[in-house]
Amino acid sequence: MVKVRTKDVIEKFKLELISGEEGINRPITTSDISRPGLELAGYFDYYPADRIQLVGMTELTFAEKLTAGERGLRMENLCTDVTPGIIITRDLPVPMELIEAAERESVPLLRTKQKTTRFSGLLTNFLESKLAPTTAIHGVLVDVYGVGVLIMGQSGVGKSETALELVKRGHRLVADDCVEIRQEDENTLVGTSPELIEHLLEIRGLGIINVMTLFGAGAVLSNKKISLVINLEIWDQTKQYDRLGLDEEKMKIIDTDLTRLTIPVRPGRNLAVILEVAAMNFRLKRMGVNAAEIFTNKLSESIEDGGQQDDFLY
Repeated sequence: MVKVRTKDVIEKFKLELISGEEGINRPITTSDISRPGLELAGYFDYYPADRIQLVGMTELTFAEKLTAGERGLRMENLCTDVTPGIIITRDLPVPMELIEAAERESVPLLRTKQKTTRFSGLLTNFLESKLAPTTAIHGVLVDVYGVGVLIMGQSGVGKSETALELVKRGHRLVADDCVEIRQEDENTLVGTSPELIEHLLEIRGLGIINVMTLFGAGAVLSNKKISLVINLEIWDQTKQYDRLGLDEEKMKIIDTDLTRLTIPVRPGRNLAVILEVAAMNFRLKRMGVNAAEIFTNKLSESIEDGGQQDDFLY
């Protein structure tokens, strides 16, 4: 499925369309951008034709020094059937040869008033966001003390009810039931809600509620970086649960490993408070303070000291 087309870039940055209008629906498949300086010099052996071509003052100044025949041939070679667009920066005048070639090959020829370097950064960020790998996961995403917590578990285990209690305690809901996740960087996952169910929360026996309407705009968030996964499961008497917190379980989403905690659910357990403490403890660990390791080290030292005292007595 095509995620972004040239017309999306035109609308996002309000670009001026000079020629090649027939090609505005061309797909953009990479976030990489090309500055065709070598190509204008005549070297097309490794021309990345599938990228957006960004032409600034340096390239146009060089093109002016070419003969009319050379300029026409190289502008023709810039415009291929897979080139999503050519963007002129700084509102510079466009060579007539490029306008004619773009029109013939239906390559959108665009212009912006922004400087080349700044526009290159803005365009790259936009394309990376749109073309990032994505997936969807059944769960609830909440912002707890600044930590993006993805709550997972079987249907009916209490994910939405826990999220509702967290919202009542001042935290923010990002998505309920379905979380759309995109990997923006190597270790950065950002979760959002599908537009259809944005700000909505489903509570069994109560129905669908609008969190923003009930609790205000401060109770919702449009997107959040996911840092911690909490897996809720019905308490299993035969299963041994981690009581110290030394074992760190990981869960892989797309290409990123996230810390996952398994919390057993049974009547009487205040899950909202447990999740708050889990988020605070996660932040503390990132600051270098691990309570479980400190306790284990003290215990080991205590055992060693006791053994040395026994040796001294005998």
